[in-house]
Amino acid sequence: MHRITNSISIDDSELEESFVRSSGPGGQNVNKVSSAVQLRFDARRSPSLPNDVAIRLMKLAGSKLTKEGVIVIVAQEYRDQSRNRAEARERLFDMIRQAAVKPTVRRETKVPKSEKKKRVEGKKRRSEIKAGRGKARWD
Repeated sequence: MHRITNSISIDDSELEESFVRSSGPGGQNVNKVSSAVQLRFDARRSPSLPNDVAIRLMKLAGSKLTKEGVIVIVAQEYRDQSRNRAEARERLFDMIRQAAVKPTVRRETKVPKSEKKKRVEGKKRRSEIKAGRGKARWD
């Protein structure tokens, strides 16, 4: 059981890990050892996540989300499997923590009449200055 926030905990059975050969550093070792981790988490059907958190998580996942609602995270930065595994899990848990924060609702505000009046008066003053720059006319 992994505790993400005070109200969200995810069981190990919800995480599916597969190990594949990674690209990158490792020399001959890279051809022999499957050190990269593919972590799969079914966000759509997870009983641990509240519905609103699951929806925000799927939006946050972006290209990591499959059509079935499964988040796939690939970690292959390190040469050993255990560090890649920890990295993949931490990236998933960070994403869930971000999704758990409710966005603040934006309240529309009106521009005060005094500010509108100041703006119009400033424009009038500026137009008078510019109008005074024209050629002198002798009437």
